[in-house]
Amino acid sequence: MSEHLATFDADVLENRGVPLPELVNVYRRWAYDQLEAAENTIIPPDAPFSGDRFEAFGELASQAKKDGSLIVAQVSHPGRQVPESIQPHPISASDVRLEAEFAGKSYAKPRPMEEADFKSVIDGFAHAAEYLYKAGFDGIQLHGAHGYLISQFLSLSTNKRIDEYGGTSILNRARLITEITHAIRARVPDPAFILSIKVNSVEFQDEGFSPKILSGGTYQSSGFKHVRESSKKREAFFIEFAEAIIPALSRTKAYVTGGLRSAKAMADALKTVDGVGLGRPATHEFDLPAKILAGSASGAIDVLIREDDFGKAVMTAGLQLKLVGNDKQPLDLSHSGHMKVLDDAVANGLLVPYRSVI
Repeated sequence: MSEHLATFDADVLENRGVPLPELVNVYRRWAYDQLEAAENTIIPPDAPFSGDRFEAFGELASQAKKDGSLIVAQVSHPGRQVPESIQPHPISASDVRLEAEFAGKSYAKPRPMEEADFKSVIDGFAHAAEYLYKAGFDGIQLHGAHGYLISQFLSLSTNKRIDEYGGTSILNRARLITEITHAIRARVPDPAFILSIKVNSVEFQDEGFSPKILSGGTYQSSGFKHVRESSKKREAFFIEFAEAIIPALSRTKAYVTGGLRSAKAMADALKTVDGVGLGRPATHEFDLPAKILAGSASGAIDVLIREDDFGKAVMTAGLQLKLVGNDKQPLDLSHSGHMKVLDDAVANGLLVPYRSVI
């Protein structure tokens, strides 16, 4: 969602993903209200430790931390999960094509990564970590969920390799993560720099990361479709999985994200995990964490959007970010009048539905 508050150049890749002042403003507001924020940052593998991009990330980190919050940057590689119009020759663990169309986009058949590809990917993540460290970030989060490249190695459905990076052994399928970890620590040996990973519950493995964030789903198969009714009632969609694996973790801080709305459910989840993640609720109420901690709110507002309308939910969250980035207050989408304004804007072409722009 926040990528719409950064630069984009259709022709020059190096000019994409530079934080705009509006994005800096969004993280300043979140940090003021006691939210630990992670973002999907864009760090080219040869980005210098100087210049406009570096200064913009430095300003973002400075503003996000000035009231005492941490800022941990989420970094990803899409692998096969990139529209064919952007990358007609993607790489992945294997040559398994993403068959489903997402947001009207199709995806090219990837080629299995070779030795040079592994070096490039590992060096890219390590460079991003060093870049973020020097820009003032508190840590890096590898995005190993939602069907991106790391997830493609962890999943048996996309990893058909028979070498040291594949097979039935989770240690083999997680080898890329281990090698990225070693490369990051070689470049950023500071133990205070947080190394974390977000993983799909079903492909979870427990070595070398603090903290882990438990999530689920990919472009092809949403993890939320298979959530048990018992978990839905508890709001934390992946808490039952967390309960199963947390006892085996000795040096890892684990967070869970997905579905949490009430303070009670968050408190209940914290009996198992070390932290909880908030996504869309925090775009509607930037001060939600502060209100919950102060005891002045029992949970997030009830937004008048159907649970199964993911496109509209993401579109409205992006709108809220734009409003706050421009020093305005987010719409109260628990109010029918505000929802009508939003629906009228979409109907009149003033807002573009999410699935037509991804």
